[in-house]
Amino acid sequence: MRTVLVSGGAGYIGSHVVRDLCESGYRVIVLDNLSSGHKENLLGGTLIEGDIGDEKLVSRIIQAHQIETLIHFAAFIQVEESMTNPAKYYENNSIKAFRLFKTAIDNGIRSVLFSSTAAVYGIPPMIPVSESSPLNPINPYGNSKFFSETLLRDLTAASADTQHIILRYFNVAGADYKGRIGQAYAKPTHLITLALHAALGLRSDLSIFGTDYETPDGSCVRDYIHVDDLSSAHLLALKALENKKGNQIYNCGYGKGHSVLEVINAVKQVTGNQFQTKICPRRVGDPPALIADSQKIQNQLGWKPKHDDLNEIIQSAWEWEKRLRDRSCGKKALT
Repeated sequence: MRTVLVSGGAGYIGSHVVRDLCESGYRVIVLDNLSSGHKENLLGGTLIEGDIGDEKLVSRIIQAHQIETLIHFAAFIQVEESMTNPAKYYENNSIKAFRLFKTAIDNGIRSVLFSSTAAVYGIPPMIPVSESSPLNPINPYGNSKFFSETLLRDLTAASADTQHIILRYFNVAGADYKGRIGQAYAKPTHLITLALHAALGLRSDLSIFGTDYETPDGSCVRDYIHVDDLSSAHLLALKALENKKGNQIYNCGYGKGHSVLEVINAVKQVTGNQFQTKICPRRVGDPPALIADSQKIQNQLGWKPKHDDLNEIIQSAWEWEKRLRDRSCGKKALT
């Protein structure tokens, strides 16, 4: 039974990967400070509460549990916040990531799987975006991840028999189909989640940031990937590391985009609920369009998406949000 250390495993994406790791027979140790993750998200594994920048703690964990592989998720991800508080993002996403990578390698870990982002591409010159596209982040969030990628590549290159795989996510959405886990951020920023909250009446309206982009309907276009398909990409990447086929970068997306206005209409269709929207100025740091060229991960790792349908993605997230609301109402009734 192989042992994997998952940093940020109690978060949205991390918890889905922990679920699949445990179901696939891995022994999982989760390191999470629970700043945005939740204990209830974990459907398996052993949780250790702590910070990824705590080098002594990370060393003890690796030695005590004989860790072979690190999967690193723990990061701040809000583009808008990164524009107003860049220090927070560089401190956690770059500096602490460096400490984690270095401590892991110093303690014998030879395989690292890193959660990165399409934000490293900035405003790409061509759509869809391949892994060889130039990297030109336009916000501190993207920059912080770009630096982490560079640090990881250099650290593994300088350490014998050490390898990595970097997965660049596009827009992740949806939830576990059994309704056990999903997005549960205190201050959500993902479009689909915000639209569902508006459909539930938890928001008075939904803001649309810019309708004057050079896109078919003027709103931003993104490539939405179901979290379960993204999780399956992690397990395939882990197998590639085990087979010494690392030192690769893979895009994780479906290769097609949906605009903000398309997503809003789809949410209204799936939920059967109408809600108000308001047009706002563009947000600084938002590229007009980001769509993945994911042929590399499909060809090299055999990744086959199963949930490549916007309505299906929204439906799974809708069921999760309704459960969250019912759960919340139940807690209020008990108190």
